[in-house]
Amino acid sequence: MSASPGSAVFAAVDWGTSSLRVWLLGPDGTVLGERRSREGMQVAAETGFRAILEDHLRALDASSGLPVVICGMAGARQGWVEAPYVETPASFDELASGAIAVEGLTREVRILPGVAQKAGGRPDVMRGEETIVVGLAGGSDALVCLPGTHSKWVDVRERRIMGFSTFMTGETYALLAGHSILRHAIDGDVDILSERDAFAAGIEASIKAPDLTLNRLFALRAAGLLGAAGTAESAARLSGLVIGLELAGARRLHPGSETVRLAASGVMLDLYSTALGVAGFSYEAADADEAVRRGLFAAGRQLFPELAASAR
Repeated sequence: MSASPGSAVFAAVDWGTSSLRVWLLGPDGTVLGERRSREGMQVAAETGFRAILEDHLRALDASSGLPVVICGMAGARQGWVEAPYVETPASFDELASGAIAVEGLTREVRILPGVAQKAGGRPDVMRGEETIVVGLAGGSDALVCLPGTHSKWVDVRERRIMGFSTFMTGETYALLAGHSILRHAIDGDVDILSERDAFAAGIEASIKAPDLTLNRLFALRAAGLLGAAGTAESAARLSGLVIGLELAGARRLHPGSETVRLAASGVMLDLYSTALGVAGFSYEAADADEAVRRGLFAAGRQLFPELAASAR
């Protein structure tokens, strides 16, 4: 007989800027129910975080007293309740113990903190990605790559986030493809890997000579005007150029790591698996959804110790 929502020990929530994911988890971390929506922080700030959360929990038949652990933008300054950053080096245990309780509710809700990097002249922050790292790395040392609008590379040692680097890769591509002169040369809806050779060429060019990237960007426009490249090929080459810049920077900022742990899903998993291979990185790929659930489950077991006992 399959487990029912009534056997859930807590709800795990990943609340992003533009999306929301809610899971009911059993004593061993098994998913007993799931909801996804576009009600991210931007929507919830207007509609109300509590109302949105309770709507989804009711839809999942969650009990009225089921506790909730949340990661992501619900803990941002513009979110539900601000959960202050934990500074690097940040231990996995500190991330859970730094959770903030939301007051005035009928159920226990805890919001996990983000991580801030202040030392070393490289200020940086993340909120939500640290939970993926916890779920992915577990107890092993790793260099974790988290692709996205703002890609993160995270150095993990002895169950601590020692440092990390953020690259505005996805946002840069979107700005160049949609709001620069390159928009006339780019097909924004193309399947990038359908033009794999152009994508790989862009990666290789940025890694070999990152200082020539600005020149190569305008060359995309010129190639379109002169009939030397189509819009699909140019889109793939642009994607390769910006991802290649990220990989070149990551190699410089995080030297000495033999294997990269890639946490991604869908198109990003395909793109970065290809890109890391082209760039000569050794890597292991894992599903980001599964990793964030594991990270939330680990935090919940620490926050609600009576639930940890029931999982034995």
